Amino acid sequence: MNISKLARKEIQSLVPYEAAVQVDNTIRLNANESPFSSSARDFRRPLNRYPEVRPQKLQLLMADRFKCLPDQLLVTRGSSEAIDLLIRVFCVAGQDSILTINPTFEMYNHYATIQNAKNIQIPTYADNDFKINFDSLIKECSINTKIIFLCSPNNPTGRSLPRAELLKLMDASNSKFAVVVDEAYIEFSAEESVVELINKYPNLIVLRTLSKALGFAGARCGAVIGSNDVVRMLNAIQAPYALATPVIECIEDVMQSNQLKITKKIIDNVISERKYLMEAFNKLPFVKKVWPSDANFFLICVDDTELLMTATDKQNILLRNFEYKLPGCIRISIGSKKDNRFLLDVLEKLVEC
Repeated sequence: MNISKLARKEIQSLVPYEAAVQVDNTIRLNANESPFSSSARDFRRPLNRYPEVRPQKLQLLMADRFKCLPDQLLVTRGSSEAIDLLIRVFCVAGQDSILTINPTFEMYNHYATIQNAKNIQIPTYADNDFKINFDSLIKECSINTKIIFLCSPNNPTGRSLPRAELLKLMDASNSKFAVVVDEAYIEFSAEESVVELINKYPNLIVLRTLSKALGFAGARCGAVIGSNDVVRMLNAIQAPYALATPVIECIEDVMQSNQLKITKKIIDNVISERKYLMEAFNKLPFVKKVWPSDANFFLICVDDTELLMTATDKQNILLRNFEYKLPGCIRISIGSKKDNRFLLDVLEKLVEC
């Protein structure tokens, strides 16, 4: 099945906004730009001129990194913009729905609410290590279910999606809905990316980001990877000039530098520190549970979240309290070795009190 048939009718034939033509070494009098640049910094592309409507070189570099064809990838402002675009492409307001597990990344629900799309949530349970019941996922799908969002590793639980289970879901889907696998934390997992499966399953869509493993959260740069039909429709609704010139140039430089070689060492360090911290937390008497994690964070359950959060707040340490969603649970990101040891020192003092 052509996945574009799942999209909103008005989106299926939508064409991108026709922005002013951009040609190097020309006199540009067609885009109402200023002829004068007032930037105090030097960029390869002057800031008085609009950036590329879609950054072609960056698209090629990111496609190479994520092992897909350039026309299977759209560069986005982080993964979050991709989630928003996907829901707007596929979900008719007040009629269609998405399906997620619970708990998971809350932006899926946030953008569904904005689009007035229902979010059907399949619960996962702490006492079962948040394993997904894929039979329940499939059973809950209806004619109005347009997207299943699966975060792997999942945020906030840290659990990766077993490939065998995903394949079972893809085969059962029969292209009746899109399956989006959000791989924001995949570099920290032993599981491989599922990007290569998009050539077999036209309804599979993968999200990637430079925010986590590459350490460029401030640049807000990610990618959505899918079939040509998916990318074409997303391209039609993404705003022109979505990425600013400084961001484009910054990421282009990173993707062509030694930073990518350094990244492997950084990832290994994060995984090593994750193991060390998780073992240390398992020894703290007020920690009831430390769940396995494949991400750059892990989830714990404690006797008293208020006591722990108050102690860390006093030392200017910020943790993520999930008490409102998961009673007793706190998510802890992996920091530098120095920061991680300081956190442990603070918590060990709680034991002494």
